[in-house]
Amino acid sequence: MPEAAGSLYTGASPANGKIQVPPALFHKTAAAVGFLTLTLGATAARADVATPVAGLNFGGSLALTSDYIYRGVSESDGQGGAVQGDLHLSTNGGTFLGAWASSRDANLDPYANSVLELYLGHRFEFGTGWSATASARSHYFLSASTYQPSDDYQEISAALTYLDRWSVSVTSIPNAVRYWFFLRLSRTPASVADTSGQWAITPQLLLTGGAGYYYSSGTGAGIERATGYAYGNLGAAYEWRAWRLDVGYFLAQNAARRIFPYPVASQHVAATLSWHF
Repeated sequence: MPEAAGSLYTGASPANGKIQVPPALFHKTAAAVGFLTLTLGATAARADVATPVAGLNFGGSLALTSDYIYRGVSESDGQGGAVQGDLHLSTNGGTFLGAWASSRDANLDPYANSVLELYLGHRFEFGTGWSATASARSHYFLSASTYQPSDDYQEISAALTYLDRWSVSVTSIPNAVRYWFFLRLSRTPASVADTSGQWAITPQLLLTGGAGYYYSSGTGAGIERATGYAYGNLGAAYEWRAWRLDVGYFLAQNAARRIFPYPVASQHVAATLSWHF
């Protein structure tokens, strides 16, 4: 699902019917660098390449990130980087499907060395630069320890975007896994709201930023009570042909440790180099 540096996550993000550069992140990161969740930020879009099948297009991306940051937490343990990739098909009518994958730190729950996201969605064009996207995603931890309960989850999202400048999205995760620091508690519904944008300083240089809030509904009192945390980032991006370099400064509330067993990515700098085709 997983975020490109300079946005809500580091890494290359799955596309919403078009090639998307990291938010731009939005990797879940992201891996997501781990998506995941539509575009997790405003992104510069490139048209997909047409296939021999009329109305069907193909695209993708490859990325290297210094830290896999997704929704304010690091799945590369704040130290190692991650390799990420996306492949997708899209139609001229706006429907898209694809797969996104990322490496991660296998020493973090559920002790998987990579993640895979499968996604399906549709993009609605409103004209005058506005569009909306609805998507569903399924997030899998690959090669996870057989002694650990599954941390796989699914989510549905909706986003509203203006050109490649600004995006806001809401996400529902009906079966989110809930931790208390490193103790796995249960599954409980969760929701996410986030927004991000990018502003061109020159044709190649952009300022990027975003903010979000993750809310876990909880299943009881005490450590299982409802809780949430805020996260965000500021950064810059440089684009040259099919390449993009994102650098971002990430912030997140320590309350994220009440929900995830991953290091909180706060007061942290991360960078992502991505190539889009």
